[in-house]
Amino acid sequence: MSIIEVNHLTKDYGFKRGVFDVSFKIEKGEVFGFLGPNGAGKSTTIRHLMGFSKPLSGSTKILGMDSFKEYDRILNKVGYIPGEIALPQGLTGYQFIDMMQNMYHVHNDEMLNKMLNLFELKDNELRCDTKHMSLGVKRKLAIVTAFMSDPEVLILDEPTSGLDPIMQQRFIDFIIEEKKRGKTILLSSHIFSEVDATCDRIAIIKDGKIVDEFISNDLKHASLKQYKIVFKSNEDYRRFVNEHDKTIINILKENENNNELIISCLDKDINKAIDLFTKYNIKEFNNIKETLEDYFMHFYKEDKEFGGNF
Repeated sequence: MSIIEVNHLTKDYGFKRGVFDVSFKIEKGEVFGFLGPNGAGKSTTIRHLMGFSKPLSGSTKILGMDSFKEYDRILNKVGYIPGEIALPQGLTGYQFIDMMQNMYHVHNDEMLNKMLNLFELKDNELRCDTKHMSLGVKRKLAIVTAFMSDPEVLILDEPTSGLDPIMQQRFIDFIIEEKKRGKTILLSSHIFSEVDATCDRIAIIKDGKIVDEFISNDLKHASLKQYKIVFKSNEDYRRFVNEHDKTIINILKENENNNELIISCLDKDINKAIDLFTKYNIKEFNNIKETLEDYFMHFYKEDKEFGGNF
């Protein structure tokens, strides 16, 4: 049984807003990245997983239980960080923590104190009314309350939004440790470094539909590599374009003004490719490492605005 299951989830709000036939599964001990810009459908999917909304069709399950129908049975087994932090006013940080402990029916003081120390939530900040807290303090308080019961499942929606770079890195390091402890984590984010550093598998969502799902290491260690070649003369450039072996080398981009090509070649064929290059006068030959951001942008290359950190 998968720990988290989303099966053909559809919620159509009209005007092409919502999610449409979204499906994925997350196994025990896995960190699953849900990558996309604001408005792509990440938070809608998560709200359904948390049982806050009823699907138009399809289903969402956590630990084999239907999220919407069995919400009360799932609650104390899941740590949740919402994308937008809206803490109840009239409570101090301490009172909010106490309220969440009573809701989850779990009091784990050891884990609570560990989280408070890790994210440097100070006594004076916790004595403050939530309406007077900064966004960073609110976000840290949300992180603490999500993890303080030491739940086996974590649903994290843009968890580091509003945190400074030091705390963002501290969060990444903490997630890596939690993964080692066997936690199952859904991490929804538009921050590439966060997803790249922590996730085992990644799904890319666009306009409410998953457009790709892949193992993160497959991207990092892909056998098909890209290279930049700059020729010393236009004659060499033209000759290579006309004569190159297409079974070994694929030309991706041409820039004749600079005598420059972007090519791709499989690792197993690179020695053959280098033998071909010896026939030409080459000024520059460099490997281009494709990052998660580069790969993601293939799906969004025609879009100009993303509403996030891209």
